[in-house]
Amino acid sequence: MRSLIIPILFLLMPIAEIATFIVVGREVGVGMTLLLVVASAIAGAVLLRIQGFGVLRKIQQASQTGTDPGRQLVHGVMIVIAAFLLIIPGFISDIVGLLLFIPAVRDLGWSFVKNRLTIVTTGMTAGGRGFSRRPAPNPDAARSTDPRVIDLDDDEFTRSDGRGRPDPNERDRLR
Repeated sequence: MRSLIIPILFLLMPIAEIATFIVVGREVGVGMTLLLVVASAIAGAVLLRIQGFGVLRKIQQASQTGTDPGRQLVHGVMIVIAAFLLIIPGFISDIVGLLLFIPAVRDLGWSFVKNRLTIVTTGMTAGGRGFSRRPAPNPDAARSTDPRVIDLDDDEFTRSDGRGRPDPNERDRLR
């Protein structure tokens, strides 16, 4: 049953948007309806720029302090979705988009998503910190004590096809 929800929404949403256009156009007129659609697209672009930069700044701060940026990342995704909903024509999508620009609504979305979301980090961020509260491990210590790590220089490693011939793809590799 869950697999039918999204296709049904894709079918019903345009019909609902067209019906809303008809109702709004009948009440305020065609010219005003078109003006509202254009104004909502401009508002979406402006709000994306204003709130998007704010969220990017918060993501950078979280990365620099070594804290988990998950909340800020989800807020950023919701802002992009909100701007997209405002830019596409339609009054129902505009209402949903405007609601997503409200931080309290995004916090509700975050509380719904945070238990279903796993953030995996690889490597280190700027400043040598990951997103954990533990001290950053020493990469030289891991290299010397981990038996799975083999540290080779360029002249100690060559590729071959297993029959002693050089790798035919070697010429395509960047050096």
